[in-house]
Amino acid sequence: MACIYLSLGSNIERYRHITAALDALADTFGELTISSVYESEAVGFEGDSFYNLVVGIETSESVGQVSKVLKAIEDANGRNRTAARFSSRSLDIDILTVDHLTGRVDGITLPRDEVLKNAFVLLPLAEIAAGTLHPVTGLSYAEHWQAFDKTKQKLWPVAFLWRGRDITTAAHELSRAT
Repeated sequence: MACIYLSLGSNIERYRHITAALDALADTFGELTISSVYESEAVGFEGDSFYNLVVGIETSESVGQVSKVLKAIEDANGRNRTAARFSSRSLDIDILTVDHLTGRVDGITLPRDEVLKNAFVLLPLAEIAAGTLHPVTGLSYAEHWQAFDKTKQKLWPVAFLWRGRDITTAAHELSRAT
């Protein structure tokens, strides 16, 4: 079983699309490790703020098969694949890491470079995988977050109910306990 971390983001009907994505991921992969949900300003274009989070899954599926599942979830949530790269999104799900794999695997570059470039990816990843080492740098995600220039991007945690619980509060409680 591989541990895979995914980045989820939406700035169109954010609550509906993130909830639908979490439901689909849980129905497909079982138990999820879920970070807090963060609201952040759009990066690279003018647009509505995003909800972002990181989800951990365990699966024996190949990277390519997981990618197909994620694209199907995006498509089921109205993902416009003809839109500009930096534009509003109903749902965006990216594979960040797969265990300690590096390089191109089934057409996916691992680890995803946004892990170390975007606060809305690094902070939630550091929250649920603080001691996990980045497969290229050898530093933990907590160390990367500590060194990150936090003035570059603004983000803040938001209450987010999923299946009857506030996952942001639950994630903060988990990160304080570890």
